[in-house]
Amino acid sequence: MKNKAYAVLAALACLLFASSAFADKPVEWQTSLQTAATGIMEEITWFERYTLWFIIPITLFVLLLLIVVVVKFREGANPVPSRTSHNTAIEVLWTVGPVIVLLFLAIPSFQLLTAQLTPPQNPDLTVKATGNQWYWSYEYEVGENPLSFDSLLMKEEDRASLGKEDKAQYPRLLAVDNEVVVPVGKTVRMLVTAADVIHAFAMPAFGVKIDAVPGRLNETWFKADREGLYYGQCSELCGKDHAYMPIAIRVVAQDKYDAWLAAAASNLGEANKALMASIDGTAKTVDVAANAAQ
Repeated sequence: MKNKAYAVLAALACLLFASSAFADKPVEWQTSLQTAATGIMEEITWFERYTLWFIIPITLFVLLLLIVVVVKFREGANPVPSRTSHNTAIEVLWTVGPVIVLLFLAIPSFQLLTAQLTPPQNPDLTVKATGNQWYWSYEYEVGENPLSFDSLLMKEEDRASLGKEDKAQYPRLLAVDNEVVVPVGKTVRMLVTAADVIHAFAMPAFGVKIDAVPGRLNETWFKADREGLYYGQCSELCGKDHAYMPIAIRVVAQDKYDAWLAAAASNLGEANKALMASIDGTAKTVDVAANAAQ
């Protein structure tokens, strides 16, 4: 009965805050990472918590040593300073100890980096992202006629015309006019480059961050495990409008993606509106069910 009551309360809470839960974005006073939407991000979250088991004890130990040194070896307590030059046991300890700690950190770190930078052999979709001053251009490598469009920061005066008046889902300085749309549960290969200066393509909820370098094609990948609207930003200082270069990726069901892709070939704006309309009737139900199940 108690678990059922918690589930009901969670469902009610989700109904109240469904619009904000639908979009993964930075929140005020956030001290932790964004909720993982991919397997890679789950590993990153685990690694972050894993490293804290080393960082916190070491920090407290060093703080304790500093306090001991300040109190015990102050001038008032030791008018005649010690002339000790070395201690073999201590030197062995502070050499071997850090080496062991670094090994415990390095092994899972290298495994994670390998997983991040080793895309699956046969991705379901390839999208090329090109950084410009100061917006992103995307190209879908699908069929003989690839879909391409620009994605710019949405202006506040365009909210009504774009149908993005809900500031919880489409926050200021993060929402864009045209989101990248990908199917849920599919491997997406990202080819990242730049047209002018160095940019960086970063999507925190996906565990993706890679430089966009002019004349060079970098590659990364992700597989989103849940539907929703996710926000990132350019993470390399690229000029005066660097702070106004957001990234938005909308993850939808396969049938919705197929319908959007077919419509976007002729009219991207109308395809976006049709996709948003089809999601509005199901987004809240999906969010409530997912949270209540937990």
